[in-house]
Amino acid sequence: MPPMVCFGWSSSDGLVTQEHIRHYEARAQGGTGLIIIEALSVKPEGRLANTQLGIWSDGHIEGLKAIVQRCHDHGAVVIAQLNHAGLKTPNNVSKDTLSPFEYRKGNTSARTMALEEIHRIKEDFILSAERIHEAGLDGVEIHGAHGYLLSQFASSLVNKREDGYGGSISARMRLACEIVKGIRSRIGDHCIISYRMGGNEPSLDDGVEIGKTLEACGVDILHVSAGFSDDTTPPVPDGFPYSWIAYCGIEIRKNVNIPVIVVNGIRTPKQASYLLDNNLADFAAVGRGLLTDSEWANKARSGQDVNPCLECRRCQWFENGNKCPAVLVVFDN
Repeated sequence: MPPMVCFGWSSSDGLVTQEHIRHYEARAQGGTGLIIIEALSVKPEGRLANTQLGIWSDGHIEGLKAIVQRCHDHGAVVIAQLNHAGLKTPNNVSKDTLSPFEYRKGNTSARTMALEEIHRIKEDFILSAERIHEAGLDGVEIHGAHGYLLSQFASSLVNKREDGYGGSISARMRLACEIVKGIRSRIGDHCIISYRMGGNEPSLDDGVEIGKTLEACGVDILHVSAGFSDDTTPPVPDGFPYSWIAYCGIEIRKNVNIPVIVVNGIRTPKQASYLLDNNLADFAAVGRGLLTDSEWANKARSGQDVNPCLECRRCQWFENGNKCPAVLVVFDN
């Protein structure tokens, strides 16, 4: 299960609610092997929304403990994603929007981060990972995709810095690698470190080099998704049955020696099984399918039909999960 944000379920304190606990337990009970808990903000002023879950303080640990204990009861491995929105931070969250380099486009603007701010953000990610570890989770996923802060550092479209955090791919990935190494030094080798990266950052060739760089700095799993701009989508071969994002994951996997999660548009057991059976992916991530049917994995194993995503033109889940018209949750109290 990839990280799917449950918008509207928390409040400005970013604390886990009973809805979150029941939501994740139901997917674990439904047979999901690896659950990646939705993006947790490492700073209150770096959230995607005012109701996003947080991990910026010790007060967030207890709620996560409740999620992981319930999920472990059903045999699931659980990690949580760490995120800072950077220039994608909404104005109602923070008026002081940060980016690796000054950015102005349309209604979006952000100022260049000072070096000391970069160092503080690095420590925020590492401290957040320590809280994840204290909560008993099996690992962390660092969000370096979808145009958020670490994706902005990775992308030459945004990162025009001329110091050690900009320029070459290795320099643009310096902050990410410092975070990975910092987490590893504080928590140790038994903690899973996954990294959600952009396969087009901004090109697939860049994505391949980013994947290699992350492997070299100690990442355990690459979770390949979209980068800063969807305008830079790589072409896919004629007849390729999946999305360009899945294609990026498959191609990057050919160039690294660590497991790769392939994601995007994988709705049915047949689609997921094809990726695994043909050695195209190490993990098939099922997002909306698991939102609409908590028993997706159990049904896939037994050959039952899954409850399908209705592909609503405006996805109701991303407004509020309780409004999704397709959700089917089987929960045994």
